[in-house]
Amino acid sequence: PHPAPLDPLLDEANAILTSQERVPTVALRGGFAYNFWQDAAHVRGLWRRMPQADYVAGKTDWEAILDIDALAEEECENWVYKGAECLAPDYTRCLITLSRGGSDAAVVREFDLDARAFVEGGFHLPEAKSTAAWIDRNTILVGTDFGPETMTESGYARQVRRWSRNTALADAELLFEAASDDIWSFAMSFYDGERYHAGVFHGETFYDFNWLVIAGDGLDRLPLHKKARVEGFAAGAFIIGLREDFQGFGAGSVIALDAASKKTELLYAPTAVSAVEEVRTSNGSVVIGLLDDIQGRVLRFSKGWRGWKEQDVDLPSGGVVSLGAIDEDTGAFLATFEDPLTPETHYFVQRGTAKEFRQAPSFFDNQGMVSRRYEATSSDGTAIPYTLTALDRVLKAGPAPTIQYGYGGFEISILPNYLTTAGKLWVARGGIYVTTNIRGGGEYGPAWHQAGLKTKRQLIYDDFQAISEDLIARGITTPEQLGIYGGSNGGLLTGVTMTQRPDLYAGVAIAVPLLDMLRYDQLLAGASWVGEYGDPAHAEERAFLLQISPYHNIDPEAEYPTPFVFTSTKDDRVHPGHARKFARLMQENKQSFLYYENIEGGHSAAANLNQFAHRTALLYAYFAGALGLSADDPGYQE
Repeated sequence: PHPAPLDPLLDEANAILTSQERVPTVALRGGFAYNFWQDAAHVRGLWRRMPQADYVAGKTDWEAILDIDALAEEECENWVYKGAECLAPDYTRCLITLSRGGSDAAVVREFDLDARAFVEGGFHLPEAKSTAAWIDRNTILVGTDFGPETMTESGYARQVRRWSRNTALADAELLFEAASDDIWSFAMSFYDGERYHAGVFHGETFYDFNWLVIAGDGLDRLPLHKKARVEGFAAGAFIIGLREDFQGFGAGSVIALDAASKKTELLYAPTAVSAVEEVRTSNGSVVIGLLDDIQGRVLRFSKGWRGWKEQDVDLPSGGVVSLGAIDEDTGAFLATFEDPLTPETHYFVQRGTAKEFRQAPSFFDNQGMVSRRYEATSSDGTAIPYTLTALDRVLKAGPAPTIQYGYGGFEISILPNYLTTAGKLWVARGGIYVTTNIRGGGEYGPAWHQAGLKTKRQLIYDDFQAISEDLIARGITTPEQLGIYGGSNGGLLTGVTMTQRPDLYAGVAIAVPLLDMLRYDQLLAGASWVGEYGDPAHAEERAFLLQISPYHNIDPEAEYPTPFVFTSTKDDRVHPGHARKFARLMQENKQSFLYYENIEGGHSAAANLNQFAHRTALLYAYFAGALGLSADDPGYQE
């Protein structure tokens, strides 16, 4: 199959991604709303701010802070903005992270917000996979590449040091050093309204942690099991998410660990069908975003003299509710509500009362479209939900070109969000779009994720394939019209599925993927994922990995759908070698494939909006050709 014409799709993708009507997402600090904005005039982006009250009022008078496009031109660098950590309580000194071409390795530079300039002689970290956290105006914690043997086998910092202003980085005081075969040592700090609680987030594996807090001249380990996660700090307590049972609290619960007494209190315990999706903390409150059978709900907790008080925040039901920024000082926060056909409605929440203040624009005409949830039965009898979106007339007419998207790993939930680009570039043209809630994700809490770890991972692929079979059995699509798409771990998912069930599909998009599962742990950050996939050096786990590894299971005699494989030269998380050698093997077998490698962009395979639009247009052009999307459908142009 040949891709459809690219230009009309590219024009539409650019129009959506650079639209001035998009609602700016913000961070709330010190009475201001901070936004990083990209559009046609600022493809690398503009960091800017306005008073918080003006943002909520819908005003558009932004104050520019740092123009990344101008900085890149001035310094002859392809800078990609990666975020800023600003020092409380006035937030005028920030540690800004800038990446060359979008890679995870980046530089960190101190910025004076009042002067609108980088601080001469200020804190500066050379390019590395670094973390930095404030302690006070003249002191930060740093985890970075300090020289030979100071990085783990996964490529992250082994050491965390306390670095004082006007001293050499090499002379910074060593606080902690991990073993070389541990995963990482990250600097961290939490502000309580008066001071920072700083320390080290130490990963023995991807799921086994130690949380160490500076106490006097040393570090104290928080008394938690190794799968617990510190989500924030509020009202004198560390807020903890549990991934297994602990002190009578069940897996998936959120508890408060008093910083002084180390006593624990329960905030929230999940039900059989609910899961904690997001947690935000301020100095005096905790906000928890829940998935209740994959529908959003928000709870707010405040500390009183009788303990923690729970309040249900009045937001719409029946769709995806996402938490935005929280003001550390006041506890006010932002939230959105959306579904596949309804763009985000934005809410400002104070003391638990939600006020709608903005509606995102519609990027496609949803008239005549429907969104429906179904369930497929997997190999072990488990019901696996999925959501499809289509024109009603397309569903009634019978089988149609369908894209099935999935991820299935690392406890990451795939939710039925607004289909910003897929709605315009696919559904409006007569295609069907499907999002899947397969195991490996977090849709139903830790158990949903853990059901597919290591040698149990075939269940994840069974779930995904069961949804494909269910779509075909319902007459929604056919093997000649069905395509699958996933990136990163999702690229592994689609690679495995292509080699296991080529009969089910006409198109397979494999983005920034892991594909050689016998050597993945030897490449870049791969060693950090042994807790998810298993260890190729372990006999039983290696035998299983060999069974699923897409690279090792390409049959030279098989007839596969022509896959579209894409990656980035600058991806320093999942090595582009996975995609290259997979395509090369298909080439040697004289099997057809399409391959695209962007020379920059990091793990997102796009360094700016223009590149992201191009990558998006390529994807839908590929599927239109592979799945036979009719040129007679609305919006499609030859």
